[in-house]
Amino acid sequence: MIDPKLRVLQLVHHYGTVTAAAQALHYTPSAVSHQLRQLSTELGVDLVVQSGRGIRLTAAAAIVLRHAEALSAQAERARAELAVSVEETGGLFTLCGFSTAATYLLPPAAAALRDRYPQSDVRVIEAEPSRCFDLLLAGDADLALLIATAETPPASDTRFDRHPLLDDPLDLVVPSGHPLDGGGRVTLADAADEPWILGSPGSTYHHLVRTACMSAGFTPRIAHYADEWDTGTALVAHGFGIILVPRLARLPESSPVVRIPLHGEPAPVRRILTATRLGSRDHPVVETALESITATATGLQR
Repeated sequence: MIDPKLRVLQLVHHYGTVTAAAQALHYTPSAVSHQLRQLSTELGVDLVVQSGRGIRLTAAAAIVLRHAEALSAQAERARAELAVSVEETGGLFTLCGFSTAATYLLPPAAAALRDRYPQSDVRVIEAEPSRCFDLLLAGDADLALLIATAETPPASDTRFDRHPLLDDPLDLVVPSGHPLDGGGRVTLADAADEPWILGSPGSTYHHLVRTACMSAGFTPRIAHYADEWDTGTALVAHGFGIILVPRLARLPESSPVVRIPLHGEPAPVRRILTATRLGSRDHPVVETALESITATATGLQR
């Protein structure tokens, strides 16, 4: 609906390189460079200049980007209004989210969309929060479930529309018979001297646990890394350490571990958000997906 060359400029600005923008857009680097040159010629200004071995956006590009964001949001609003005016909504609609959301929240929403809009194709992508924003920006996803991390765009980023969905407490998981499994009130600080099992460095889970522990006054002593709850639970069951597990995550019922709700301040929690491109939240397909996700989340909290 708007000039696709503006989207190219937006992605180059977001990623900082032509190569990364090309990958996100499924273009070749030469195609991205060609579109930038075309846009510069049409506007009569230089949008990029060489900077060492890379490029740098000019002050003129910053002006164009500001208007491109406004145009993108208005185009999303127009699509939403058009979708309301037609009897059948078709095309591809993509939901994305981190692992727990992709397991418990997105499949029911995808099923609701499939039933409500049989002419549409529905796709689900499991992705880390930072990649969810990339998928939204590139147009490869329409609705995301995520957790805000240090790697995700700040709340002030006007390209996206974010809303809280639910707070998911983190529970401590220890081996059966562990000293902390005494039935009393346990705080995160009580586990300061324990060996910890965290996700891989750079992962959302790794950042979440480290941040929670540091807020409780200690740095976790990392003994093992595990990205899957089943793997982490198995290590706990064999006495290799302890883990924090979100309340929404399900653990193997046969594992000899104990799940302990944490008390005191700070009680670790991950805040789950919904995110869309600015202007698209009133699209009827987005609204249907959000209704389903909210209903499922409400049910899980009971």
